[in-house]
Amino acid sequence: MRFLVRDRILGIGDDYWIEDEHGHKVYLVDGKAMRLRDTFELKDTQGRVLIDIHQKMLALRDTMVIERDGEGLATIRRKRLSLLRNHYRVSLVDGTDLDVSGKILDREFAVEYDGELLAVISRRWLSIRETYGVDVVREDADPALLIAVAVCVIHLAEKEGEED
Repeated sequence: MRFLVRDRILGIGDDYWIEDEHGHKVYLVDGKAMRLRDTFELKDTQGRVLIDIHQKMLALRDTMVIERDGEGLATIRRKRLSLLRNHYRVSLVDGTDLDVSGKILDREFAVEYDGELLAVISRRWLSIRETYGVDVVREDADPALLIAVAVCVIHLAEKEGEED
């Protein structure tokens, strides 16, 4: 399953659609402006909130939290002691970890579980400017969660880049 994501140009508060490979709108990323913390909602085409994404307050490192129906689903932060700045850990509530690595700001990275590829995020396949693809490799993977992970990791990497 491949999804096309239009890159956010202006940041928090922007809404943008994610389309399937046939150009049909599938998810809306609704950025919530005027909040104390960075907040997004991933909605379906009927406007139902599928996933809430927000910055964790009072964390030592920038951390994003993904929730579904008010329940924690995952926590995302840059890996500690990583020589590469573009290496993130996604800690799921069931105790498993996903590994995200690659050139995040270039939109060329992968999401893996225990060495197995779950999704590839890339601009290489696309000729549309300011768009990247999220290619969900495993059929039993949760596409909404993997898209939320991509949104979070890119947001964290962009924030980190602003601080340099």
